[in-house]
Formats: sequence, structure tokens, C-alpha cells
Amino acid sequence: MAENGETPQNDAAAQANPVKMQILGQFIRDMSFENILAQKSLKVEGRPAISVQVALDAKKRAEDHQFEVATKVKVESKSESGEQTLFILELDFAGVFHIENVPDEQMHPFLMIECPRMLFPFLRRVVHDVTRDGGFPPLNLDNIDFVQLYRQDMARRAEAQQSAAAVN
Repeated sequence: MAENGETPQNDAAAQANPVKMQILGQFIRDMSFENILAQKSLKVEGRPAISVQVALDAKKRAEDHQFEVATKVKVESKSESGEQTLFILELDFAGVFHIENVPDEQMHPFLMIECPRMLFPFLRRVVHDVTRDGGFPPLNLDNIDFVQLYRQDMARRAEAQQSAAAVN
């Protein structure tokens, strides 16, 4: 056995068919930016509180080996006291990927971790530019741990299945 627990034949097969991933395109599927501060002529003192929510989605496309992966981000900025909303940004940013040689049982985590990781720098730039162009200091999103996000989603799904099974 090889050190990683695989047989030499499996190791050789993996080297003969390495994973291929190519970003064929990326695009903003949907975006909304509401500058509530300007609409209501609010005056705000202090440092705003920023909350960021992230959701992921992936689907197979009709073409062989092609997948569409979307990262949905909702950013809400509130006054330091939390009483006034300053802006809301909702962004649905997607990429089209050509992926080969990923085993079926590994495809879902690959789509939900590796693909968003590849798109993140571009999504971050859109958020930065939109908040700056909206009249606020540019928001530079912190890195997102897509592995942790995937684990949380899988735990939430397992809990929902257990709840559904208990009801039936």
C-alpha cells in the first residue's frame, strides 16, 4: 500500500486521469444595491455594523462535464446602534465550469467548495466596487471558509432529514 492508504494501481490511475477544471465564464445573475442612507437622508455617527450571509447553489448543465455554481451573498450595513439600515447589497454571482475526472461521490463537495473558492476573488471585487460606487467606504469581504460552510450545510440537511423522519 502507498503511504496515503491507496494501492499503487489507484495512485497510478489518479495520475493518469488528473482532475481538470476550467472556468468557462462568470457572471452576475442578479444584483440589488439599496442605499437607504441616501434615500432617507440619514445622518449616522460611528462605525457601521456589517453582516454577511452566504449561500451556495450548483447544478449540472445540459453540456457534458459542465456545471453552474452560484454564490449568493447578502450584505447588510446598519448603524452602530443597529437601529438604522444604511445599505443592503444582494449579489448572485455565478460561474460556469468544465470539470472532468472527479469521482461522482466527490462531485458535490468539489462543486460546493472548490468552485466557489475559484470565483471568490471576482465576487469580492464586485462587492468592493458596488459599495464604493454606492457612496460608502469600499467593503473588502473577509475570506470565506467554504469547507466550513459546506459542513454546516450538510449538518443542516441531516438535521432536516432526521426531523422529517421523526414526523413521519
